[in-house]
Amino acid sequence: MAQTIDCDKIKELSAKYPKLKEINYTYGTAGFRMKADYLESVIFRVGILAGLRSRKLDSKVIGIMVTASHNPEADNGVKLVDPSGEMLEQQWESYATQLANAQSDDELINVIKSVVSQNGIDESKKASVVYARDTRPSGPKLIAALEDGIKAISAVGVNLGIKTTPQLHYFTYYLNYCEKPTEGSYDELADKVYYEKFSKAFHKAVGDNQRLSNIYVDAANGVGAPKLRDLLEWIDKLNDNIFKVTIINDDINTRGKLNFQCGADYVKTGQKLPLALNLTCEQRAASLDGDADRIVFYYVEEDGTFRLLDGDKIAALSAGFIIELVKTACLDISVGVVQTAYANGSSTAYLERELVFPVSCVPTGVKHLHHKAQEYDIGVYFEANGHGTVLFSSNALNKINSDGSRTTEQEKAIKKLQALTELINQTVGDALSDLLLVESILINRQWTFKKWNSVYTDKPNRLVKVVVENRNIFKTTNAERTLVEPKGLQEKIDKLVAQYKDGRSFVRPSGTEDVVRVYAEASTREDCDALAFKVAGLVYDEAGGTGGRPSEFL
Repeated sequence: MAQTIDCDKIKELSAKYPKLKEINYTYGTAGFRMKADYLESVIFRVGILAGLRSRKLDSKVIGIMVTASHNPEADNGVKLVDPSGEMLEQQWESYATQLANAQSDDELINVIKSVVSQNGIDESKKASVVYARDTRPSGPKLIAALEDGIKAISAVGVNLGIKTTPQLHYFTYYLNYCEKPTEGSYDELADKVYYEKFSKAFHKAVGDNQRLSNIYVDAANGVGAPKLRDLLEWIDKLNDNIFKVTIINDDINTRGKLNFQCGADYVKTGQKLPLALNLTCEQRAASLDGDADRIVFYYVEEDGTFRLLDGDKIAALSAGFIIELVKTACLDISVGVVQTAYANGSSTAYLERELVFPVSCVPTGVKHLHHKAQEYDIGVYFEANGHGTVLFSSNALNKINSDGSRTTEQEKAIKKLQALTELINQTVGDALSDLLLVESILINRQWTFKKWNSVYTDKPNRLVKVVVENRNIFKTTNAERTLVEPKGLQEKIDKLVAQYKDGRSFVRPSGTEDVVRVYAEASTREDCDALAFKVAGLVYDEAGGTGGRPSEFL
């Protein structure tokens, strides 16, 4: 077996990126994510891991995305993408953590050798990696560290430039399972195959139905702004009177604007309009996050009341439309919905009682939702934050695409389902694909946002962040709905919940930020807010709150 891993080369390049001894890194729900200043050594080592992963999988292409999604601009992060476009296999997450925490170059070499040995990796195989970043100012410096890591492990790396996270996921899948390009710029190709696929599918899904009113899209001053603008140009080439969008918060060049008082997380958490947007009761709007992998929709009532259409509403809309098509087409396939503890109680009741859907609850994190959704022929999953997609199994695709004698109505339903399988980015949650999915369903139904919102009424809910000294002391069970540690805290939360009609609250550590998240819902807005802030105050006071106690905490 030819030896291709050059330990001396790894040590030489690693010396440029010494590990910060005071920091313990963990590959979590969204990979590594923290202040950008702490990430150079980590990202260098992620490049090495990607090369090892590619060799393990017979030289398949591995993706790497440098982004911190909805986090503040000063943060950044990195995550690996497996050949199918899905998240990194869980066992390899532990390898990422081990590599990131190696305290010396010699220890780093030992971890590399251990990964090679444990996985029987053939060091002589070629390794291929594609990588991209969002618009954060720290991106170029971190990409340079990543490129040194890829070079250190003797892998072939291709820089896709600035892309949305879902673009990177989809193109990784495309390179492994579709026609592999023999020439041309991968950067340009990644855009072309994405825009072409989803613009054509959108036209098929919409058909001859009349378009709806203009929609304002808040792009969080992130990468979604230029990519949505390009996608709309492709849609307009096919039909310039099918989808009208006004993009706001699209400044990707001014420092400090990314995700600042705008974006999906800001709108969802604060349940209010983003900066630079004033809506009348007849207007529609949506917000992306900084890397365009999640989206929420909203409008205002005549009296100015803000109405949010979040991931729960998207799941209900999508599932209802899909099951209607499946029934009309007389297809014998299972359809299910996967949620997390953040799902509004009313959404779960609507899915189970009105649509008669099987609903599963899993821990927060894309990998948990994605894997559970794969158990159905058609699995619908959306987190309440607006991140999600729909998965079609091979069994479902075979039945949807099979030939056979059908009535006119059955044939129409089949064609709509076929269009949806092409319109939905099944590798990962994708704000732009989901924007087109929602719009195509609303156009087919000729529904306003108000009509969509009326399918069920959300229980008032509130999500509150609590800054704590150590989020890792919080341990949960029961799909993160019950706190196990710190001991005794859950019992005190239960006592607070019991004081409110239809009360529900849970506490879990964030997988992406140094905070603890408190979720609460109750029968009235007043009770909901009181419950949320009481639980938040309890957590702050008894579990290491820091940074100054917010005045709203009760």
